[in-house]
Amino acid sequence: MSTALHRSAVTALRDWQAPDDAQNSLRHTYLAFLDANPDACLRKSASGHLTASVIVFDATLRHVLLTLHPRVGQWLQLGGHCEPDDATIADAAAREGREESGIEGLDLSVGIVGLHTHSVTCSLGVPTRHLDVRFAALTPPQPDDGLPAFVRSDESVDLAWWPIDDLPPGTADDQPELITRGLAALRR
Repeated sequence: MSTALHRSAVTALRDWQAPDDAQNSLRHTYLAFLDANPDACLRKSASGHLTASVIVFDATLRHVLLTLHPRVGQWLQLGGHCEPDDATIADAAAREGREESGIEGLDLSVGIVGLHTHSVTCSLGVPTRHLDVRFAALTPPQPDDGLPAFVRSDESVDLAWWPIDDLPPGTADDQPELITRGLAALRR
């Protein structure tokens, strides 16, 4: 068991002020799952596990970096499984963002922006419930407000910057809400 990671997830979720009743209900569900399962943050938990993701905005807040996910077949935020070496759930999200984009210096200082539960056939080979803890990040500013260069990892079919008001066909249905929540948190 990754005790520090588990504790950090509990603390982050207890401290998070959910923006509405639906998100607060998910928050309580995640906390109950963590309480019942000491391996809740690790992919070996076949009944489900917490994952960490990040919606990456450019410094101007006009674009988001989305990945065309190979298993889901849709454009969505960066993210994935927590690793035993991750000290916190936010560290897991930051690591995933760096690994999947090659962008250093992502700023995740606004904390959790949302929760989402979905079933995915992940590395365990069976449909597994992912309890996703979502963050928002800003990239470092670029000269002339340009978009940061990225490096697509082998975990992605494609990776691209998209205007926040002109997302590509095949974008996951939950992305506009995640973008709205991320923008609201970053603008506070």
